[in-house]
Amino acid sequence: MPASHKQFRSGERILESGIYRVVHRKHRLPHEVTLLRDQLFPRCIKCEDDVFFQLLRSAPDITLAPFKVALYALPVADEADEAESGFTVAS
Repeated sequence: MPASHKQFRSGERILESGIYRVVHRKHRLPHEVTLLRDQLFPRCIKCEDDVFFQLLRSAPDITLAPFKVALYALPVADEADEAESGFTVAS
């Protein structure tokens, strides 16, 4: 069961650390990413700000670890990887 149905956009401040579903409107299937509180929701390198996020699972303790990696942009999936998975998205 999703933690939240609220949608967040690139550039907004992340209020809660956790696992988020990422939905690109044009070129990629939805995927998941772990994001940290007090960072900004990243933009996609390919579709810029045409992406939104939904919190799937809260992970408030993740920010207690001494090592943190911030994600500033979502990488573009390799087209060969998508072809091997059997899924394609029309652009």
